[in-house]
Amino acid sequence: MEIAVKDTPPSLPLNMFTALKPIQFLEKLKRLQFSGQLVLTASKGQEWSFYLYLGSIMYVTGGIHPVRRWRRNLVAYCPQLPAQSSEWRRELSRLNTTAFNTCWEYELLCLWEQEQKISREQVDRMIRAVITEVLFDVAQAMQVTSQVKEDSSLSTSLMPIDVQEAIAEAYQLWQVWRNAMVADYSLNSAPIIKQPEKLRERTSAPVYQNLSRVLNGQYTLRDLASIMKRDVMEVTRSLQFYIQLGLVELINVADLAAPVNTPVAKKPTAIATPGGFLVACVDDSPLVCQTMEALLVAAGYQFVGVNDALRAFSILLTRKPDLVFLDLVMPNTNGYEICSKLRKLPSFQNTPIVILTGNDGIVDRVRAKLVGASDFLSKPVDAETVLGVIRKHLRQEAISN
Repeated sequence: MEIAVKDTPPSLPLNMFTALKPIQFLEKLKRLQFSGQLVLTASKGQEWSFYLYLGSIMYVTGGIHPVRRWRRNLVAYCPQLPAQSSEWRRELSRLNTTAFNTCWEYELLCLWEQEQKISREQVDRMIRAVITEVLFDVAQAMQVTSQVKEDSSLSTSLMPIDVQEAIAEAYQLWQVWRNAMVADYSLNSAPIIKQPEKLRERTSAPVYQNLSRVLNGQYTLRDLASIMKRDVMEVTRSLQFYIQLGLVELINVADLAAPVNTPVAKKPTAIATPGGFLVACVDDSPLVCQTMEALLVAAGYQFVGVNDALRAFSILLTRKPDLVFLDLVMPNTNGYEICSKLRKLPSFQNTPIVILTGNDGIVDRVRAKLVGASDFLSKPVDAETVLGVIRKHLRQEAISN
């Protein structure tokens, strides 16, 4: 594996860090109080599964080294617990693994916390550390696609982690990494001595002995930091000189073996039918349209957003969506007028039109029905309600056709 060392990149401000699409999407799911699974997929094939409860993060797994990450943080924050796969397997045998809504790592933490083998504080610190590592890796991947599967049955006895808090913690690590002149290195790679004789010549006997013991290609940079009880950036910087000289190189390394006979986290299937329904949202608020787009595209739907009410009618006529979310109060016109005009057209007589409004009054509901609205949602909307309304009306439309 060749490592190209570049000049120090500038520190990435927090507003730029949060502008990364995966980070933005998590914030939108928080606003929507989404419960379910979010899968992020990088261009190189890595997948991370976030389990969310009402917009907060319960746990996250996946990536290149989910088991290494789990073991490393278990040793760091819960040292009294077993760190061997065989022991985890034995513990899991006491659970019905086929009934897991999340992943084996989270289920084990729940079990151990219930049995008071670990404290709530230990669980919280470990989960935060796992989330921070994953968010860091996701941000480093840059090009990431999103997919969601709503699951309102998800619940947790553990305290979920606030998205903003998790992002802030990940940003601190990201900022140090960006400033440490090691921004091209993957913390999941393992250092190995490439030229032992030349390395011996440049170091003292004790230093070489220590390096040869740990730089064997079996431990990632994160693993080494955990073993040495040092900051991972400090460890990486200490090896940078040898890497630049070609005496040490960074290689890919396999993950540790996971407990056997445990279910593999399944990638959520798209909620939409194979045809790929087109959903439109007409709202003068860009934030509302962006949030709806992020949720619906990740759920498998096609999407068109319209912020200009005056252009809404012509855009809807051109695109002919299968379902329309329509804001009630907008400049220059309103949802009643647009809905009434659409219902006069043969192509929109049976199209589900859902009115969105911040005023949940009986008069508004009655008037919406009179102009032909199919449903009525109050703002702020949540993910479960939005997806439920779409399934309800598109299912009815499919039956009637």
